[in-house]
Amino acid sequence: MDIERTPDSAFDNLPGFDYEPKYRDWNGMRLAYIDEGEGDPVFLLHGEPTWGFLWRNVMGPLLDAGYRCVVPDLPGFGRSDKPTDLSWYTFDRMADSVATLVDELGLEKVTLVCHDWGGPIGLRVATLERPGEFSRIVAMNTGLFTGYQRMSEDWLHFRDFIASHEDVRIAMPIQGGAGSELSDEVIAAYEAPFPTVPSKAGVRAFPPMIPMTPDAPGAAEGQATGAYLQTDTRPMMLFWGDRDLALPLDPVGRAVQNFFPNAAPLTVLEGGGHFVQEDEGEFIGEEIVKFIAANPV
Repeated sequence: MDIERTPDSAFDNLPGFDYEPKYRDWNGMRLAYIDEGEGDPVFLLHGEPTWGFLWRNVMGPLLDAGYRCVVPDLPGFGRSDKPTDLSWYTFDRMADSVATLVDELGLEKVTLVCHDWGGPIGLRVATLERPGEFSRIVAMNTGLFTGYQRMSEDWLHFRDFIASHEDVRIAMPIQGGAGSELSDEVIAAYEAPFPTVPSKAGVRAFPPMIPMTPDAPGAAEGQATGAYLQTDTRPMMLFWGDRDLALPLDPVGRAVQNFFPNAAPLTVLEGGGHFVQEDEGEFIGEEIVKFIAANPV
C-alpha cells in the first residue's frame, strides 16, 4: 500500500493551533492526534475535507474550563498518514481508527463532539462500538448515512466536482461552506496537509462512500446507529448553521434532530455556514462547557 506523509514543516506557524501533536501506530500507519489538558475528556472529531485544525476555536473555552481535549486526525487527513488508493477508505477502517484510539488512551466519561463526517463515524463508535466509554454527545452540521437520506443539490455538485478534479483546492469548499470570510493564514492551514495530488486521496474518497441506497456499504451501520440513538438516554446537544447549503437546516437539520429525541432543542447558529467552527467556534466551546457542567456523570 502506497502512503503519503505530509512533511512536518508544512504545519509550521498554524494560526491559533500550536499544540504539540502525538502519534500512534495503527495498522502500520502513523496517525496523529492532539491531547491537551486534564479532566474529563472531550473527543473532537472532524469531517471532510478538514482536520483537527477545525476545532482550534472550540478548544480554548474547553481547556480554560479544565477539560481534556483529544483531537484526532482521521487516516488520510491532517498530520496522519494518507493511503493513496481511494478504495482503501471505508467506514469500517475509519471507525476502527477512532475506537482503537479511545482504547489506547483508556478514555472514560467521554463527551463526543462531532461534525460532518465525524458524525457518522463518531456516532457509530459511541453507539455500536464503544457505548460505555461515551457519556455525552454533541453533534453539529452532520448526519447519519442510512441510504434513505436525501442529499442536497449543493452536496451532489460537490461530490461530482471532487470526483472529476484530482488536484482539488482543499480550502475552496471550506471557504464556500463558511459563513464568514477566512484569512489567508487560515486557508493555508487547511491546505497544509494536502500538498500533492496523492495526498488528497482521502478527500476524494469520502463523498462516494456515502450510501445512496439502503443496501449500499455502510448503510446498515448507519441504520443501526440511528436505531440506537432513538432510545439513547445520554445527554445530547445539537448545533446547526442556518446558512449551510450542503446540509441545509431545513430539511436536513430538522430531520437529523429526530435521531436525537433526548437532545435539547437544536441550537441554530444564525449566519453560520456548514463549517460553524469558523463562524461561532468560541461560542460553541462555551456552550459545550455549560452543557457538560449541567450534565455531570
